Amino acid sequence: MTTTGFAAARANMVDCQVRTSDVTEPSLVAAMRAVPRERFVPEALASLAYMSEAIEVAPGRFLLDPRSFAKLAQLAEIKPTDSVLDVGGTTGYSAAVLSRLAGSVVALEVDPALSARASTLLAEQGVSNAKTVTGALREGYAAAAPYDVIFLNGAVADRPDGLIAQLKPGGRLVGIVTDNGVGKAHIFVKASSGTSSRIAFDSPAAALPGFAAAPSFVF
Repeated sequence: MTTTGFAAARANMVDCQVRTSDVTEPSLVAAMRAVPRERFVPEALASLAYMSEAIEVAPGRFLLDPRSFAKLAQLAEIKPTDSVLDVGGTTGYSAAVLSRLAGSVVALEVDPALSARASTLLAEQGVSNAKTVTGALREGYAAAAPYDVIFLNGAVADRPDGLIAQLKPGGRLVGIVTDNGVGKAHIFVKASSGTSSRIAFDSPAAALPGFAAAPSFVF
């Protein structure tokens, strides 16, 4: 596909998958129109970059489908001054988009090869306010905490309290929590007296590494 063809596919993705899903935040729509998603998937899958499903970029690792990604990003209400922790950033697509909304982004990835790839691609795209780090996703990245927003690029089995602890007061964590096999997008808001949460929409998503539910005891 030519550059013009990818640009047309990207515009179609935004118009038919994103805007039709009640994603209306102008800066987010503009960011998704601008970032070349095809660069962040394996070359052999570039022609599939704008399909309406999640796309596998490494064994068992996926970019969120455009609708879910956009709705989560809008749910987070990211401001230009916000610091964002992007958890499970794989090849850096999410960080590239979020960097256009936020003041700074830390892209945390457990796979060193994916983290290196993300660093290369973010540099290629001229992204100067995002950095990549490698480590266990469940542990977050305390060195740059606290954050205004934590964005989960995949599903978790339960509330990620360890990550919520790395939020500022008033900070938001958005992600998909799987309950009995059904993925539901949640927003958690940290306050001085505790953490509030609500379910925003249903969404399937692949599980993030390291977030399996703790085994239950059987007596």
